[in-house]
Amino acid sequence: MAQKTGKPRNAKEPDATKRLRLGLGIMLTLLLVVGGKLFLVQGLDVGGMAEAALNKRMMQTALPAERGSILDSRGTVLANSVIRYNVVVDQRVNTKTDTFKRLETVDGQDQLVDVSRDQGHADLANVLGMDRETIRDALTGEQPYYVVAKNVKPDVEDRIAKLQIPGIVTQGVSKRVYPNGSIAGGIIGFLEDGNTGQAGIEQTQDGLLRGRDGERRFEIGADGLRIPVGVDELTPPEDGKDVKLTINSDLQYFAQQAIQSQSEKLGAEWGVIIVMDVKTGNLVAMADTNAPDPNNPGLVAPQDRGVRAVTAAYEPGSVEKVMTAAALIEEGKASPLSEFTLPPSYTLNGQTFNDSFTHGTEKRTLAGILGYSMNTGTVMAGQRLNKKQRYDWLKKFGIGDAPDIGLPATASGILTPYQQWDGRQEYTVLFGQGVSQSTLQTVRAFQSIANDGVMLQPRLIDSYIAPDGTEEKAPEAEARRIVSEKTAEQVQDILESAVTEGQIKDAAIDGYRVGAKTGTSESPCDNGTAGFCGYTASIVGMAPMDDPRFIVEVVLQRPKGSIYGITQGPVFRSVMSQALRTYNVQPSTGQPARLPQFAK
Repeated sequence: MAQKTGKPRNAKEPDATKRLRLGLGIMLTLLLVVGGKLFLVQGLDVGGMAEAALNKRMMQTALPAERGSILDSRGTVLANSVIRYNVVVDQRVNTKTDTFKRLETVDGQDQLVDVSRDQGHADLANVLGMDRETIRDALTGEQPYYVVAKNVKPDVEDRIAKLQIPGIVTQGVSKRVYPNGSIAGGIIGFLEDGNTGQAGIEQTQDGLLRGRDGERRFEIGADGLRIPVGVDELTPPEDGKDVKLTINSDLQYFAQQAIQSQSEKLGAEWGVIIVMDVKTGNLVAMADTNAPDPNNPGLVAPQDRGVRAVTAAYEPGSVEKVMTAAALIEEGKASPLSEFTLPPSYTLNGQTFNDSFTHGTEKRTLAGILGYSMNTGTVMAGQRLNKKQRYDWLKKFGIGDAPDIGLPATASGILTPYQQWDGRQEYTVLFGQGVSQSTLQTVRAFQSIANDGVMLQPRLIDSYIAPDGTEEKAPEAEARRIVSEKTAEQVQDILESAVTEGQIKDAAIDGYRVGAKTGTSESPCDNGTAGFCGYTASIVGMAPMDDPRFIVEVVLQRPKGSIYGITQGPVFRSVMSQALRTYNVQPSTGQPARLPQFAK
């Protein structure tokens, strides 16, 4: 029987065969993994790989929004912006590109055409109005960033973008222009870096004025050339809103000239003038000395770049006596003809008070106390109000509360709680010492008297105008009644009598009935020295008294010379007259109030 020579079934396979099968298995596994990954990337793009690759090929350029304008009450432009573009080139890209493709419309059909580098230079030179040699030199070299042209207008920028010249991009810039220079300069403010509001309306309304930038995105190849048929996306900018103010720029100019002249004449540190429309609360002028030109604000000192009418708080002096009189009348403690016997000086609870002029014992009416601005009589009458009433009435007239008119750094002033008043302050607050407030706070209080007892919050921003012309009125605070109409009328008569019968005759205006009150207070030193350094002198009044239309206040800080020789009456008269003329206010027809200043 022949012997079997075959391999037994249970014999182990050779190592080579085993390794072969193992290798094939690994290869198949790898193929499956690679194939699956390829399917995910190319078919499903689960990881967004295609989008990521596209993003790497995208170049974008910002399209700045046009900043909104700032306008006066009649639409006169006080600030506006122009959009311009800088044309820059990566010379390395352009120099190495002999030809490129451009999408053009030929016989009504979009076609890709080949364009030579020289032709691209000629096209760009034609659009920019430059010679071809200058363009060729600008686009040739190894610099990655080279400015070809500056301040290109938007329509020219659009034509340049359509040329699709390799290496060329445009960069938008916004240029702010203030055509009226320093007129209302502090109110308008300026831009810190050409884009961000730094002061005034430019700062507080920055978000509305600036709008939202757009962008242009287009696809480039690995060689840096724009792909003519690639992605080309345009997100247009959203321009900012215009801000329309209540300011009348002509009256603003007049007021600025008036206060600048008066300040220089008397050597004052600074001065302000406010003109407010009684019926609306609109601020039609708010003038400062040394007003900044927003085109170059660095020409004036930093402290002159704001609006002192709202930022500077000081002791108002005797203008506060009007609030004391209103409180006395409203509380039923006195009337304009209430009689008081006044000694040369008046001592109460160990505190002695004097007047700015020497006099013997006199019998005065309440109207006469204000008409001659007597501290003695104000304290004598004011003591009929308890301390809490004195505090509450000042608070009711807005002292201690900052008016929000849309400007930064608005001062609240200082009205100390009555529980903290010392033995003298409890009386000095009656005539405007021991309390501080801004010029605007004083004007607001007087407006309530002029408006038959109803206080309107001051308004500087009238409305917002969208790019499509839609106008939205700025919200208005609710009106508040401060005193009764009867009380307001009696205080108006006191103010008018101060001009007709009292010491403020230089505030009178031919043809118009006028009411006014002056104020003088010591000014604390601001150089680190204790005590007082000079005075703050003011006058605030209203006209015409038949139906008051305007409030005007004039303030000078530390004018030189004798305090008894300083008068703001002529400046008040000049500015009030201009306001009445500007708004065509008819002359008065009724008889002026002439309340007796002395009691019988």
